[in-house]
Amino acid sequence: MSAAATQVARQPDDAIAATAGEIFLRRLAANGVDYLFANGGTDFAPVIEGFAHARIAGFAVPTPVLVPHETAALGMAHGYYLATGKAQAVMVHTNVGLANCVMGLLNAASDQVPILLASGITPATEYGALGHRNSPINWGQNMRDQTAMVREPVKWDATLSAPEQMASLVDRGMAIATSSPRGPIYLGLPRETLCGVTTYHETPPRNAPARAAPHADDMAQAARLLDAAERPLIVAFRVGARDGGFDRLTDFAEKHAIPVVEFWPSQLSIAGTSPMHAGFDPTEDLAAADVVLVLDSIVPWLPHRHGFAEGATVIQAGPDPHQREAPLRGFAVDLALTGESADVIAALDAAMPTRNRGARFAELSARNAKRRAALDAQAAQTRDPMSAASVSRAIAALVGDHGCIVSELGVKPEFVPTLRGDQFYQNPISGGLGWGLPAALGVQLADRERLVVATVGDGSYMFSNPVACHQIAEAHKLPLLTVVYNNGIWGAVRGSTLGIYPHGHAAQANVMPITSLEPLPDFCKVAEASRAWTARVAQPDALQDALAEAARVIREERRQALIEVRVAAHG
Repeated sequence: MSAAATQVARQPDDAIAATAGEIFLRRLAANGVDYLFANGGTDFAPVIEGFAHARIAGFAVPTPVLVPHETAALGMAHGYYLATGKAQAVMVHTNVGLANCVMGLLNAASDQVPILLASGITPATEYGALGHRNSPINWGQNMRDQTAMVREPVKWDATLSAPEQMASLVDRGMAIATSSPRGPIYLGLPRETLCGVTTYHETPPRNAPARAAPHADDMAQAARLLDAAERPLIVAFRVGARDGGFDRLTDFAEKHAIPVVEFWPSQLSIAGTSPMHAGFDPTEDLAAADVVLVLDSIVPWLPHRHGFAEGATVIQAGPDPHQREAPLRGFAVDLALTGESADVIAALDAAMPTRNRGARFAELSARNAKRRAALDAQAAQTRDPMSAASVSRAIAALVGDHGCIVSELGVKPEFVPTLRGDQFYQNPISGGLGWGLPAALGVQLADRERLVVATVGDGSYMFSNPVACHQIAEAHKLPLLTVVYNNGIWGAVRGSTLGIYPHGHAAQANVMPITSLEPLPDFCKVAEASRAWTARVAQPDALQDALAEAARVIREERRQALIEVRVAAHG
């Protein structure tokens, strides 16, 4: 062996012998991962042993969070990322656990959430090697291509072939997950390989994530177009929670007198009280706009409903302005700016001159004030059953300027104008139901002292595996408030049917087929099984008292609460 080869092969003096399972935990911690959300299985033995060894030896590993359903594990990781901006890690059991993760991965991919998802892979050896097959399920859970279940929604996947690969695979996977555009990745972990022992040396990760930035010429062209536009428009989707984007967009829009429409937002992008907030329907502004800036939106408008002004120019911006995750997407892209939305806004602002646009600002301000007044009037209406608007406004008042609302077919963004970008998260456009409650648990885990409210439709609540979610809240001391909007129907299904057949037989039916959820379970009793404080509200005058008492229980008794609110079936 040559001297050079000998030098490469020599191990550092502080190298240790460790299993691949232990190295997995060490590398997650080295990459800044706080928690490992885990739904355990028979492939977890080396990981569990690694956690136990860490307690004795004192080396850094993530804190394990036992989650009794995989959907909840992905949802919690999703919510924790939204609240912190830090990449997450989840581990589940072989193919059956991975199957339960698919919906959560679709949501994470749609929302550009960096999650390292790992699952065990059933042992390949039937005897001999440590970790070999020793139970009938090891044959029953064997697949030809387990990774195929998740290959489409993830950015990258790999399977651990040897213990020596573990550190580099985790480092590389985390770098890819956190590179623009961010998203989930998958790592398959065969049990025998997890049990394998190799030498390990603790070093900082050397796989830096890549952050996208637009070309200077493209940015200059975009700035010229927006500066010269008579009727510019911004359509935003999820600017607000990352990198100061909420404040940057609010200031930019007001400085340059550009209206901002939030169409189906997953996060708030601009202050709802801003004179330049033009609402959540782009119809009016899009029909008049001569230049449209789309900020990281998969669907900035509906082609069958929203029309353009003749000759309008469309600038699409974001970490992936072409949104490659959507196979079919025919929206115009006259100019593409690749970069994080907050960075794009800052660069545009620096490139655009400050001009007196007082007349345009005044016109837009007056129009948008009328729109907000109409929403205020709608939210102020009291009736029995209550409207979703009035309930949403009451919850927004409860969270104030510090709390957070996580909504899945619950609170609507148009009725929370006082909340900031880090105070409201809505279900991803992918539509995987059951996201809201576990995502709120993740937000609560990020700050146990914060008032976090999960607002969910009755169907969304049932999809979330609420027994598992309430158990998590109690076990991990997460004093979450859940508000269930009970209208007894699948509202999205009903709305879609009416949209296609507005005068059809289903529209005339007393009960539209495949939309009724009656008879509903007693949601309060579901939460009470995990010692939650609960209340059922049907009258408007009782809502404020129930919300106040729930907040007191959370603040003083440090336990979770649930309020079931009866709301009108159609608004």
